[in-house]
Amino acid sequence: MMHISQTTFNKIFPNATTGIYKAISDNIEKAGCITKTQQAMFIAQCGHETRGFTRFCESMNYSVAGLRETFRKYFTLAQAQKYGYVKNKAGVVIQKADQASIANIAYANRMGNGNQATGDGWKYRGRGLPHLTGKDNYLRFQKWLGKSIMPEEVSTDLDLIVKSGVWFWLDKDLANCTSVEKATLRINGGTNGLEERCKLYRDLMVS
Repeated sequence: MMHISQTTFNKIFPNATTGIYKAISDNIEKAGCITKTQQAMFIAQCGHETRGFTRFCESMNYSVAGLRETFRKYFTLAQAQKYGYVKNKAGVVIQKADQASIANIAYANRMGNGNQATGDGWKYRGRGLPHLTGKDNYLRFQKWLGKSIMPEEVSTDLDLIVKSGVWFWLDKDLANCTSVEKATLRINGGTNGLEERCKLYRDLMVS
């Protein structure tokens, strides 16, 4: 049973991808989200992670400064200047970000990925809701599904998009997490976007 109506969902996420509410409604209880509290947590967190259920694939479109801020451990200043995007004083992009190379460098040799030359970083970048990242997670998700899928499907097939979130929720034991802050920490290892996550949760609960 879905405790949050489609009307409420559409009000809070006005730009959500068509059909995503039904996909969530069909699958949310499989994540152990039975109560309104549990369902609001799932929707609020996933809504934040996907920019209001509009983006299901990780963007690697980083500026030079953004690369140094987000992936300082993996990019020297020279590399950031080579691969990040650059704008002139008028705000016009004069160098596009090399998104594939950024992903391949940032995610190389970890999370089950091979080295930069394998292209695993780009192939297994974040997708779904919330984003699965790394070859190991994709393989574990496929095992849970009981079938093989192409990585791209986790950002294009609504059923798989939501089921990736179900698997993630079960894997992280998030259904039993009643604190937005604690859930956020389990999802991304920090408290990025906590204020918005809390607001989304409150809005869903008072509906």
